[in-house]
Amino acid sequence: MNFKVFAELIELKAKAASVFPFLMGFLYSWYHYEQVKPFYMLLFFVSMILFNMFVDIWDNYMDYHNATEIHDYKEETNIIGRENLSLSLIKNMMSFSLISSAIIGIYLASQTSWIILWLGLFSYAMGILYSAGPRPLSSLPVGEITSGVTMGIVIPLICVYINVYDLVSFNWEFIGGVIMLSLPTALAISNLMLANNTCDVEEDILNNRHTLVYYIGKKRAVMLFKILVLSSFIIVTISSIMGIVPITLLGLWLVFPKIWKNVSTFSKEQIKTKTFSLAVQNLGIIALVQVILFSLGLWLP
Repeated sequence: MNFKVFAELIELKAKAASVFPFLMGFLYSWYHYEQVKPFYMLLFFVSMILFNMFVDIWDNYMDYHNATEIHDYKEETNIIGRENLSLSLIKNMMSFSLISSAIIGIYLASQTSWIILWLGLFSYAMGILYSAGPRPLSSLPVGEITSGVTMGIVIPLICVYINVYDLVSFNWEFIGGVIMLSLPTALAISNLMLANNTCDVEEDILNNRHTLVYYIGKKRAVMLFKILVLSSFIIVTISSIMGIVPITLLGLWLVFPKIWKNVSTFSKEQIKTKTFSLAVQNLGIIALVQVILFSLGLWLP
């Protein structure tokens, strides 16, 4: 297996969906509490990436395993079948990633707070159930919510609490602030999933996957896509005014014209090889610009 195949198997390009929420949690910890714990942050980052690798390999494996014979998805589209990858190697990679991630996570919880363990268990359950079983979450109309909440909200929540577990209580006031911080990126992550399902709806039906788009149709899915993008910018504005994030994040509106241009192009045609990359681009821009603006805000009085 060369690096190109490995990168596609673990969906390396999509790792930003985990890394940027992690960075936002780091910045939020310093902004509000002026405390970060570098060693614990490093452990969490490694555990997070390992589990993310497991989830993406697991997703490809289950798609390969569950593909119907109606069309050539298994042999021509799925990375495992297309590259004729060894199933024993795939299973070993999944076992290593999952077990290593779990060991690090348990150690981290034992050194900080057992709340971290429960949040981690929730993430593991969502990650496994996302592709497992006869009715995986990714094939149901809850895939967008699952991905957005798990990566967009739970990752920053763990990240922040690892840094400040000895300073604050894990109560609704704490959780609410982190959720407001996280929602713009979480919505962008959900939108990525929505765009993917909108492009793949016909193929998904052939594979017995009845996603949200199957139930609401492409027209309403595109409308929801637009609403989620607008919601990200509105929530950033509210969070800035409330002091949850630095006022510099209002600068996110500077990239709105580019984001909306991508939205308009995607709204006209939903083709995986042609316009899906625009949703990926939107997530990258929204997440990256937030991190940059938040970092700049740390230097303000």
